[in-house]
Amino acid sequence: MVLPFLRLAGCGLLFLLLLSATPARAQAVPSPGENIAFLVTFGSQADKSWGDDDFTQTFFFLIPKENRQPVYIRVFDPDCGGLYDETKFSWNTTTEFSLYGGPGTYSTPDARATEPKGQFRAGTLLKQLKFGSEKTYDNKWYSFGPLNPLEGEFVQEFDGYVFKLVVQGKAGDDGNLYRYFLSTSPSQNIPVEGGNAFTYEYSFRLSPQKRAKTHLYPFVNDRVISIKQSNFDVDGDVGLKIFSVAKNGHPAKVSEDNVWASSTHLIDEKEHGLSLDLQLTSLTKATNDLVFYLTDQYGVALPFFAIPLGGPPRYRYEVDVKIRK
Repeated sequence: MVLPFLRLAGCGLLFLLLLSATPARAQAVPSPGENIAFLVTFGSQADKSWGDDDFTQTFFFLIPKENRQPVYIRVFDPDCGGLYDETKFSWNTTTEFSLYGGPGTYSTPDARATEPKGQFRAGTLLKQLKFGSEKTYDNKWYSFGPLNPLEGEFVQEFDGYVFKLVVQGKAGDDGNLYRYFLSTSPSQNIPVEGGNAFTYEYSFRLSPQKRAKTHLYPFVNDRVISIKQSNFDVDGDVGLKIFSVAKNGHPAKVSEDNVWASSTHLIDEKEHGLSLDLQLTSLTKATNDLVFYLTDQYGVALPFFAIPLGGPPRYRYEVDVKIRK
């Protein structure tokens, strides 16, 4: 089965080459290069104007098939009620973390959608935990595992095994801020060589520093003619520009409070098989939680990788030299 964002003949091979050529500096999620403060998921009774449109976030973790050693998906600060989390009045939120592997985990189309609907939880449930306001894991790590890589779904285009972690806010109205790390150790953050993580809808908190730059790295396959970037609750106090081998700061539209905004941008052939850099610049120091996703001209969601495939893009200047007679 050829996956939707890698349909073009030969694109799977190109994708594998990019995976192998991309150095696995770390499997922190968000990665240091993205400069994102935290992932965020609010309780199901929260006001969406706080920056979460559906109270659900899905991440996929990729382990190369050559790796047969146990791996761990570590979660930093999974509770909702401590040092980093956001309260409305008093702590009352429960967050559910569900880990899936096996057939359907990734290949089911609903799993890659931007909304939690249909069969988005497809796959074999390996473990499910709920965290409330207890202090056991406040400012600490919880590790899912050990996981045999073979428990994931084998995806031919990735030449590796994929696990899925679905985080959903249950009762409550507070914001749970957390991070991940794909590790070979249950107690330390030791990267899995060649590993990566990606999502199709990104819910996160910006770094709360004025002029701080955040980078999102969507991968553009060879079928993409245009992209539509959509963002929610950016509050208008962030600048957004697109950088790539063919775009040197192309402006894109940002949303106001509690609304969606989108803009469509043509893709140059030079951008095929590479990552874009959606660069957000904070204009204030205010706390800001928001949501992003990207689709192609068919409405198919494109993945954001923690470690950009092919590396962070660099604009290629073209010099037009004319010889005068």
